[in-house]
Amino acid sequence: MLLRVDHELRGTEGVVVETRYFACSVDPDRVTPAELLAWVRGHWSVENSLHFIKDRWWDEDRHYLSRPGLAERWAVLTNAALAVLRVTREDPKQPLRACADQLNRHVEKAIRLVTEEIT
Repeated sequence: MLLRVDHELRGTEGVVVETRYFACSVDPDRVTPAELLAWVRGHWSVENSLHFIKDRWWDEDRHYLSRPGLAERWAVLTNAALAVLRVTREDPKQPLRACADQLNRHVEKAIRLVTEEIT
C-alpha cells in the first residue's frame, strides 16, 4: 500500500504544503487512517528529535567517513554522549543543549559522570 500525507508548514514565507509518500506493507483493511497517521508522526518525532540534535550539534550530515567501520564508531560515540546527557540531567525539562553547555563549563564533572560506576 502507498500512503500519501500532505503536510502544511507555516513560516515566515507563508504556508507551504509538502506531500510525502510512504510504502507500507500493512493490509488496508486491518488498520485505520488514524493509526497510519500515528505511525507516521511517531517516525517523524524520532527523526526530528534525534537527527536534529545530531546534525545541529555535531554537523553529522556534512561528515564523510570513508574508513570502514568509522561511521559506526562515530554513531556509537554520539549516541553515548546523548545518553549521558539525558541520564545526568538534574531537571528533566532542561534542554539537552543546556545540559551539554553546563558540562562543557565543568569538565571535571563530565569526566566523573562518564567514569564513575553507577550504583
